[in-house]
Amino acid sequence: GWKGAINTTIINFNNEKMQITWAARELFPSENVSFSYTFDEGKHKVWKPCPTYLLDQDYNSGCLFKTEGPTLAISIRSSNGSEELFSKRLKSDFYIKPNRPENVTFFWKEDTVIVSCNKPERAVKCLRLELQYKSKFDKDWQSRTSKCCSVGEQGFDPRKCYSFRVRLKRLVPYCNVVNYSSDWEAETFWMNGTLLDSCDDDIKSQSNTVIFLSCFLAVLLMILILLILLCKWQRLQKSVMPAIPDPKYVFADLFNDHNGNFQEWIEETAHAMVQTKPEYEEPECIIEAESQQEDNKNSDKQSSQEKIFNFSRAAENNDPKATQIACLMPTSNTIASFAGFQILMNNDMYVML
Repeated sequence: GWKGAINTTIINFNNEKMQITWAARELFPSENVSFSYTFDEGKHKVWKPCPTYLLDQDYNSGCLFKTEGPTLAISIRSSNGSEELFSKRLKSDFYIKPNRPENVTFFWKEDTVIVSCNKPERAVKCLRLELQYKSKFDKDWQSRTSKCCSVGEQGFDPRKCYSFRVRLKRLVPYCNVVNYSSDWEAETFWMNGTLLDSCDDDIKSQSNTVIFLSCFLAVLLMILILLILLCKWQRLQKSVMPAIPDPKYVFADLFNDHNGNFQEWIEETAHAMVQTKPEYEEPECIIEAESQQEDNKNSDKQSSQEKIFNFSRAAENNDPKATQIACLMPTSNTIASFAGFQILMNNDMYVML
């Protein structure tokens, strides 16, 4: 009663090697079964024992052997071979698992990429090339499938890094009864048509750029703050502590000609002042007052005016005494008497005795 009741997994690796497995521990917990196969189709079949067993805890759980034709018959027997526990006939071509795509190339043109690979030697019409991609911002893969052996996609953002992977698939149910695909080819990383080691490189480059710009802006901000503080400090210093002039600029001769020797400098300066003293000296103004008698108090105004006129003329004639009196003579015509003196007053309240 085991015939047809055993669940087996059949894989034909690229139509080169067959692998058939079964659940040994569940189906035959106390028996180590044997496996045999044949690709013959006639009445006189030659059964071959399994050349390579697959083990599960030292129990035979599968067999690996070379593919020799399209039609396969298998048989599982008891350990001594006396009883057949399971048998099956099948088309090995319907269980093909293709190999990985070979020589995968990427051709970029602006935002479009075309991925291609070498054509397999057999059953190209049964194969499809599947392309999957995602950016570092995507959670799930985007898929695109085309006839072997070229597939294209467009709309890629040149500012993003994308991960790509490709594989070959067998058509179901026209070529396979089981949906077998090849293993994924090694994942590659692209950004704007440039191959990268990983998308982490893009993140690192962006982070490095951000760090550089941040440091640059911070330095500029610090320089600006320092300049502002320096200007305010200079203003505060000028207001609180006014600048003291350097004497070497005010007394240039003292420092340049005499090397700071003050005694030597003052003697030379005094000597120069004596030599340059002007010969002409303005006459000193001497105010002379003569006492007059009480009886001249009432002398009329006309006499005083005549005296003033005479003084002016005498000054014009270089009379020294007249000049002394005339130097302070006001231009006012107002005369006042005080304690026997004639006082001549001008508009600016200057007086002449």
